[in-house]
Order: sequence, then C-alpha cells, then structure tokens
Amino acid sequence: MHVTIDQAEKAIAAARRKAVELGTQMCIAVVDSGGVLKAFHRMDDAWVGSIDISMKKARTAVFFGMPTGEIGKLSQPGGPLYGIEHSNDGLITFPGGLPIVDKEGVMIGAIGVSGSAVENDHAVALAGVATLGVGELPAHPWRT
Repeated sequence: MHVTIDQAEKAIAAARRKAVELGTQMCIAVVDSGGVLKAFHRMDDAWVGSIDISMKKARTAVFFGMPTGEIGKLSQPGGPLYGIEHSNDGLITFPGGLPIVDKEGVMIGAIGVSGSAVENDHAVALAGVATLGVGELPAHPWRT
C-alpha cells in the first residue's frame, strides 16, 4: 500500500502552513513506500539545495522506517550505522524526515522537509504527518 496523492497533498498543505507560521521557506517532499517521489512543493525563496535534501530525507525515512534524526544518532562514529549516509546514492541523517504509517501500522510513505534549522524542519514534517491522523511506527530493535 502506498500514500495516496490526496494524502500527500494534505500533508504538504499542513507542512506549508507550519512553515509559514514559523516564518521559514521550505522544500517539502512526500515519497511512497518504495521511496519514489509522490508530491513536492518548493515555497517561494526556499533554497535550491533544499530540493535534493528534502527528497533524500523522505527517502531515508522510508528506507529505514524511522525518523532521520534517529538514524543520525545511530550513525555517529562508533555507532551501529556509522557511514550509512554514503549508501543508497546518499542519505540524510539529521532531522526533517518522518515515515508515514497507516492505522494498521504499515509504512505507506514518508515526508522530508528542508530549508531551515533542523528543529524547524522536524516540526514542519511532523505537522504534515500529524494532519493525516495516521498510526504509530511499530517497535524497532534500534529505536530507543
């Protein structure tokens, strides 16, 4: 099962509203469960470099079924995922990417946001996911 275009557009609209509230310009990407781009929005004056970063954050979150900030914690020197950012044609391991999970606990896609401080990126991504009223991620051995 994949995130629908209606869900993707709803998530982007909510994320965009949060970005406006925070006074930031963001790139917002939604991918399906295979990591393929489903929908994308670049706000006026958002950095060009954030286009690729937002898409990679979404892909990273869906590839590993966890928030990109969590992957970042695990990929520090000495960590179990050290160096993972060099796999899969490049991953992003700092906050701003979140899986989208349906009510049955099945991951159907992910959202990735870039354009501001990572705390803002995460808040904007969270607003996008929260508007869908979806489920929680199932337990994962690496999650703390």
